[in-house]
Amino acid sequence: MAMASPFSPASAAAASPALFAVSTSRPLSLTTAATAAVSARAPSRTRSGLRRGRFAVCNVAAPSAAEQETKPAAAAKESQRPVYPFPAIVGQDEMKLCLLLNVIDPKIGGVMIMGDRGTGKSTTVRSLVDLLPDISVVVGDPFNSDPYDPEVMGPEVRDRLLKGESLPVTTTKITMVDLPLGATEDRVCGTIDIEKALTEGVKAFEPGLLAKANRGILYVDEVNLLDDHLVDVLLDSAASGWNTVEREGISISHPARFILIGSGNPEEGELRPQLLDRFGMHAQVGTVRDAELRVKIVEERARFDRDPKTFRQSYLEEQDKLQEQITSARSNLGSVQLDHDLRVKISQVCSELNVDGLRGDIVTNRAAKALAALKGRDVVTVEDIATVIPNCLRHRLRKDPLESIDSGLLVVEKFYEVFG
Repeated sequence: MAMASPFSPASAAAASPALFAVSTSRPLSLTTAATAAVSARAPSRTRSGLRRGRFAVCNVAAPSAAEQETKPAAAAKESQRPVYPFPAIVGQDEMKLCLLLNVIDPKIGGVMIMGDRGTGKSTTVRSLVDLLPDISVVVGDPFNSDPYDPEVMGPEVRDRLLKGESLPVTTTKITMVDLPLGATEDRVCGTIDIEKALTEGVKAFEPGLLAKANRGILYVDEVNLLDDHLVDVLLDSAASGWNTVEREGISISHPARFILIGSGNPEEGELRPQLLDRFGMHAQVGTVRDAELRVKIVEERARFDRDPKTFRQSYLEEQDKLQEQITSARSNLGSVQLDHDLRVKISQVCSELNVDGLRGDIVTNRAAKALAALKGRDVVTVEDIATVIPNCLRHRLRKDPLESIDSGLLVVEKFYEVFG
């Protein structure tokens, strides 16, 4: 008796009926019954053109409540690819600080990491996943909707809330979503099943990576090599905080507020200024030149490759301590104070450096508060501002092709000139 293949359509449908129903509902040819249904529901054609039908928003491919509740337990049981522990990263303090500040205050707006090949950019970003805190989400919602904030709720959750329904809530870790360079626009934004819309009169929407990254982190490796059409999608979502999918006159919008983290090698090409400005902070990393540090990095990597589990256990105490520090900083962030005089001087630095817009002022204020919270203080000092202001303004200066001085040094010089 022949055994059914685990990859057969029947077994796939049994494993995930909601997603399977959406993603495989486009046959190569319509059956007679389907054709008749389409003809019956299709808008009538007149001399003035095609009369557009009206469709209701429903049938979003999403995990059920039972699947959502059992997801953490299942994830803990399955063997995942081991991640290099964050405290084991040697050097690269500027990059690590920028990442930690964005975890403490996601409204900083992300990090752009530029540096040489093989300097641990991708390894450091992916090691951040162990330090991400828990957030409250609505059970079964594919957009990670916040049950207490209507601004980051999906359309269906908001409708349920307006109707007075009680929302089942669970906690989950902040998600980190990788955006591959070869991703299609439909995979990033999500897509609509046109046939289901015509035959059943509903919008059958399969969420994309932007939906998964809502209230999380979207990481783009080699971001300077990303196709222009995907850059346009990221710019639109980063600017509005919403992702809108338009297909055949049908429109679906959902929240897409994420921390944008990108890494790349400047030798492989520059980033468009519009996208570069969307990153809250900019970190530069270089190759370690100290021979002793290089030997330590090589030895630590060899230990991790030999036995990842034991290596991660050796850094577990430091990892837990850093995670507690981040949790404490996030809870105390709202009580951190920044004097008015320091705010004026920050804006003076931005003005004298001819920084376009006010995003530089806002990010510097937020980053300085996050650093003070990370250090366990409730008042921002001049040292805090001096630490973060080069990373907040470096990438916002206008490029001068004849200028040989690094833009970060220009920011530091102007800072000491203004702050004395």
